[in-house]
Amino acid sequence: MTRWPLPQPMALALEQARLAATEGEVPIGAVVVKGGVVIATGRNAPRARHDPTSHAEIEAIRAAAQVLANERLDGCELWVTLEPCAMCAGAIVHARIAKVYYGASDPKGGAVEHGARVFEQPQCLHRPEVYAGIGESQAADLLRGFFRERR
Repeated sequence: MTRWPLPQPMALALEQARLAATEGEVPIGAVVVKGGVVIATGRNAPRARHDPTSHAEIEAIRAAAQVLANERLDGCELWVTLEPCAMCAGAIVHARIAKVYYGASDPKGGAVEHGARVFEQPQCLHRPEVYAGIGESQAADLLRGFFRERR
């Protein structure tokens, strides 16, 4: 089987996920890109920050908003290793992120192609383009390994 190189933003998101794992956090990483340039990264940190909202996507979105000095991330892409949950999908909508790329699907907690399917709801004010499965095996392997070690 031929493995194609991952796009740089997903490789960076996986790097952030690995860092999260070394910090005892669930290994999820995210990257925000604008105009082909990485402007922010984030990784899961709810345990370290004592903050249940410190998901990788939220951390990256907050950092990008600071870089752009704007709560709207128009024209930005979000690259994340796991399908966003409902909270993160809501933040993506409010930030007006143009495109979302994610690695592994999350049948239990995801809210893009599973569960709430936030972007498909009639109340959704903004619908980003979504691309799933980029770096899926690497992201899934990281998560499986992390949870295997904790059992």
